[in-house]
Amino acid sequence: MRWSSYFLHTVREIPADADAISHRLMLRAGMLEKVAAGIYTYLPLGLRVIKKVEAIVREEMNREGAIELLMPAVQPAELWEESGRWDRYGRELLRFKDRHDRDFCFGPTHEEVVTATVRGRVASYRQLPFNLYQIQTKFRDEIRPRFGLMRGREFIMKDAYSFDKDEAGLAIHYEKMIRAYGAIFRRCGLDFVIVESDVGAIGGASAHEFMVLAETGEDAVARCAACGYGANVEKATTGDLTAGEPEAPAALGRAATPGAKSVEAVAKVLNVAPPRIVKTLIFETEKEFVAALVRGDLDVNEVKLRNHLGAEHLRLASDAKVLEATGAPAGYSGPVGLAGVRIVNDRSVLRVVNAVVGANAHDEHFVNANAGRDWDDSEVADIARARTGDPCPRCGEPIEIARGIEVGNIFKLGTKYSSSMGCTFLDENGESRPVVMGCYGLGIGRTMAAVIEQHHDDDGILWPAALSPFEAHLIAMNSNDPTTREEADRVYEELRSKGIDVLYDDRDERAGVKFKDADLLGLPLRIQIGGRSLKEGKAEIAFRKLRTPEPLPKEQVVEAAAAAVREARREVPVSA
Repeated sequence: MRWSSYFLHTVREIPADADAISHRLMLRAGMLEKVAAGIYTYLPLGLRVIKKVEAIVREEMNREGAIELLMPAVQPAELWEESGRWDRYGRELLRFKDRHDRDFCFGPTHEEVVTATVRGRVASYRQLPFNLYQIQTKFRDEIRPRFGLMRGREFIMKDAYSFDKDEAGLAIHYEKMIRAYGAIFRRCGLDFVIVESDVGAIGGASAHEFMVLAETGEDAVARCAACGYGANVEKATTGDLTAGEPEAPAALGRAATPGAKSVEAVAKVLNVAPPRIVKTLIFETEKEFVAALVRGDLDVNEVKLRNHLGAEHLRLASDAKVLEATGAPAGYSGPVGLAGVRIVNDRSVLRVVNAVVGANAHDEHFVNANAGRDWDDSEVADIARARTGDPCPRCGEPIEIARGIEVGNIFKLGTKYSSSMGCTFLDENGESRPVVMGCYGLGIGRTMAAVIEQHHDDDGILWPAALSPFEAHLIAMNSNDPTTREEADRVYEELRSKGIDVLYDDRDERAGVKFKDADLLGLPLRIQIGGRSLKEGKAEIAFRKLRTPEPLPKEQVVEAAAAAVREARREVPVSA
């Protein structure tokens, strides 16, 4: 492809609203164009990468026996009402009415549609199992789209749905998708980890995420280098935290804490360490007030708390609601004598002896308070947020918290959708049973962005060979020079004749501009024609990662470039 006739326009300025490396580089390299917040046009160069990711995804999904179909992006509300998600999904669901005043949504996911498709066609266990997938545009009306393709509103996703007669079959499909995803991300050149995750709005029994570690990742990941444990912090657990020296429970007492509402302020006033304080946070659900208790140096993990409560909605109570629930201003809440409020104790609380807790009175705290004796400790759950240095729940070694980009997720749905939507089959005994389902999502654009996050330097992108929009970058250093132009044209045509996908920079620009753009675009192989080398009967080959040009006789440059491309193709990882 000749640059002069291609729709490719690079920019030097870093866009003000681009806060991720991948976002900045894709905009600068002419791969994306912002249309609205979280909505982008994939320009030709970016689309070439998208199509390469899609091709790898299709190969690996097909290899594991999945079958491709294409479902509509617009979905009728009736299906979501059947599953019960129409009212529960939240404002991320883009809802609208057609001209007949019927309710529709732009699909953020396709569990309802695929379940409705299967229920009309499967009647017997003999028709199971199978796995259906699509590559489709989705829309989620994120309240704060950011990081370019990593948290957009409109995005391209591969979503797959497996259908089995029992949990054993689901487990087989789950492992197949783990294998397929691993192969996909390795072929894309990504360093990733698999972590346990919360099921969120999708639902189901369990879930895992595929995380690419990067400083700009929007998710926090807990991982243990010693044993390989990994989990999204929304799901992460820890081993038991170290307790203080053993001591006997003392008599409950009151202490004045004027103006001390935070753990730090109370610790300073009473001269105690934060782990000796039990922090009480008041939350609201759709039906009750909840007092969540954690050790003073820890934070409440709201996702774990919501899951423990089985609540649809959970939010920190306002100051007015705290006063209503406890009789005291926010900052002085505590479990002793608290009535009409559900108390949930984190595990860490039970190991604190003679704790400091809020007294539900202005400017007062209790001292020497003990779970079980002074407040109800019958409800205990893991509701604390994991921290770097906490013990691993498997091996006890310290975990670390890293940033990650979620590029894929997989869920064991079980019968969540099949039961509510009547997707059943007759088993070997002629009895009707709901189909057992799994679902498997993979972000196509996110994968492209994640690759750039892991493969770049100060000057631009460093594309792995498997995803590079072109295999080679041919530069005519002075396109106005007839000798340079003739030789560059010759090399271009010969490379094309050998089946090499080449971007030919034949623009009327200075060599320095062309080199800057070449660094920005990041194609792995560069062929440079012109200048002093051509006068000596030579041309130059350079690799983007090294950028040290190697002069060769001009008659040998095409074969040398072709050999480099063939080697790069061989080095692309493929699944077994």
